[in-house]
Amino acid sequence: MNAPSSLEALIEALRCLPGVGPKSAQRMAYHLMQHDRGGAQLLADGLQRALAALRHCQRCNTFTEAEVCGRCLSGKRDASLLCVVETPVDMNMMEQTHAYSGLYYVLMGRVSPLDGIGPGELRLDRLLARACDGVVSEVIIATNYTNEGEATAHYLSEMLKSRGVSVSRIARGVPVGGELEYVDAGTLAQALRERRTLDP
Repeated sequence: MNAPSSLEALIEALRCLPGVGPKSAQRMAYHLMQHDRGGAQLLADGLQRALAALRHCQRCNTFTEAEVCGRCLSGKRDASLLCVVETPVDMNMMEQTHAYSGLYYVLMGRVSPLDGIGPGELRLDRLLARACDGVVSEVIIATNYTNEGEATAHYLSEMLKSRGVSVSRIARGVPVGGELEYVDAGTLAQALRERRTLDP
């Protein structure tokens, strides 16, 4: 006998989460309904509130409840630096380094032709307007080092450089605290290519 249609709908809804397959979605749905109805209500309320309140920042494109997010409004940020990342999570990771004090632009994705995502879907015209506003002196491309992230970085670099914008790319290599015997060959080769001269 099939599950009730409302339960099937819940299972199907949970499957939209990354990394959640049919079995995991079913387990979650039954757990929420059988053992944690309070948690289910919190989840439902949280989703409703977020859907109603969140929008994209008009300047950096991250999620915010106001037209412009607090980070973009901060007078303590270096407005001459603009770091381009794929997602708000990537932006949060950059912030955790405490090594960057400029502003951001969040693409909310990456160029991925196989998934039907081209430059048009990423609304790069907004990024271009920010980068060419006369205040930004350097755009730091911090997309991921995946095939799609590299393709996005290349596209952005060519687009921005053709308009006279100074562009840099975050480096990659051996992780801090990493031991060479555990580093994959591709990462080690890249670290060698991107080596730098030590100050005397």
